[in-house]
Amino acid sequence: MEWMSLYKQKLTTAEEAMSHIKSGENITFSGANSAPPDLVNALCKRYQELENVTLWSGLLMYPFEFLKREYKGHLNYITTFYGPVERMFAAEKNTENFSFHFSNADKACYGVADWDYLMCEVSPPDSKGYMSFGPTGIYHNGFMRDLVKKVVVQVNDQCPYVNGVENVIHVSEVDAIVESSHPIPEMPEIKIGEAEMKIGQLIAEQVPDRATIQIGIGGVANAVGHFLDHKKDLGIHTELLTDSMVDLAERGVITNRAKNFHHGKGLIGGLCIGSKATYEFIDRNPTLTFAPVYYVNNRQNIARNDNFISINNALSVDLTGQVASESIGFSMYSGTGGQADFVRGATQSMGGKSFIALKSTYKGRDGQLQSRIVSVFAPGTAVTSVRADVMYIVTEFGIAYLWQKTTSQRVQAMISIAHPDFREQLERDAVQFGLL
Repeated sequence: MEWMSLYKQKLTTAEEAMSHIKSGENITFSGANSAPPDLVNALCKRYQELENVTLWSGLLMYPFEFLKREYKGHLNYITTFYGPVERMFAAEKNTENFSFHFSNADKACYGVADWDYLMCEVSPPDSKGYMSFGPTGIYHNGFMRDLVKKVVVQVNDQCPYVNGVENVIHVSEVDAIVESSHPIPEMPEIKIGEAEMKIGQLIAEQVPDRATIQIGIGGVANAVGHFLDHKKDLGIHTELLTDSMVDLAERGVITNRAKNFHHGKGLIGGLCIGSKATYEFIDRNPTLTFAPVYYVNNRQNIARNDNFISINNALSVDLTGQVASESIGFSMYSGTGGQADFVRGATQSMGGKSFIALKSTYKGRDGQLQSRIVSVFAPGTAVTSVRADVMYIVTEFGIAYLWQKTTSQRVQAMISIAHPDFREQLERDAVQFGLL
């Protein structure tokens, strides 16, 4: 086959492929578990030779060397979504945040930089020479391929082949190929506490049979999945596929039979982070359709599913229903992502509901219990979902229904689901601020 000959011609080492990078260039590479570690590590070895090369990615799952302070000015990093690794290296001051709604991912990339390279990890070629972008690469690699000057791929024989739309790249479309073999990074097991279980149960009770769902990541998401095991004919339309959804699919709870949009298939937007078993589940699975995140997160597409249920997490919520999920004050913690896309898509769906879930308290640096429901945010806190879009806020103490409510009604509902130790102070604040 002709593509096999091309494959051999383009085969090289990571060091050789990265030797062509020049100062001042912009490089985008797949995030999370689809990052190409051999290519990135080879580039890092050259950092002292280079000036102002900018790397664009997000939600890193590898602690790359370029995150360190001494790389600043040589290899600069811009993230589209803060994750645990970015937070771990935040003090090194070589990570800059780039915020946008994921539904605008394609538009956000046009014109923001003069794109030189796309680097991505891919599966081995199929019989026709097409390589899959893997569990996270479908997020944006398809449209970035058309913007960059050169494409370098790292072929990992342990990368799953993911079916879908704009999910592959042909051997003829790449400039260099590097072979590798390493396990895909897995999501660490997240413990489900008593509060998460209570929140999960409260939300699951609001999910009807035949609904289409989107669930974020974390303990609450896992808990919700646990309590949905008795539902019938659920569908999936989600930015992120997680272990809890795969478990429901294997139990026969998720059938996608009732979906209006992409009937009969789970639509997953370029993001799958989970366990090895989940990666095996998505590998060449004909019942799944992955697609670029700008398509999956398109609010009109979301709303085309009746009874759409959106479930997302928050760091804090104020008394009027503003949701903060990105930062703690001026310190970035997460990202804009797709929360607002799904909150708004759910409100436009016939019978749709959106839930923002959070534990009522957290422990501050001094070890003292602090309320996540606040009268006012700390300065610098980013508002992820505006109050006019929010429907339900859920803590372990109940559900506050805020949709089409007056300010005083919102405030009373929010106080009712705060931790009892903080309700009196929140009420005093509300009176002082003229909210009650």
